Amino acid sequence: QVHLVESGGDSVQTGGSLRLSCVVSPYPSRSDCMGWFRQRPGGEREGIAVLYFTGSPPYYADSVAGRFTISRDNLKNTMYLQMNNLKPEDTALYYCAAAESKCGTWETGYWGQGTQVTVLS
Repeated sequence: QVHLVESGGDSVQTGGSLRLSCVVSPYPSRSDCMGWFRQRPGGEREGIAVLYFTGSPPYYADSVAGRFTISRDNLKNTMYLQMNNLKPEDTALYYCAAAESKCGTWETGYWGQGTQVTVLS
């Protein structure tokens, strides 16, 4: 069974930075991509950053492009989300996920339990 565990969520002031981590164990060998999602209060879950293992450049939602960076450390089986210039609208529960196989198969893939990010105005 694949387990994903997020950490790094916290409360920060507007303009601050956080780095989220997602440890994956064991690594899902059939997965073509991993990503970060978030669910804001009263909102639906949205994908904000995707890392492709096929060589394609990462995807970022417009709301985070230029501020967030997704990366992976293969030796540590860990994926990261560096978040800079945080805004109150970034307040959400952040999840990491691995697609079951091809990118897009998120619902049948693997998910962490979430880590809370709160940005204070």
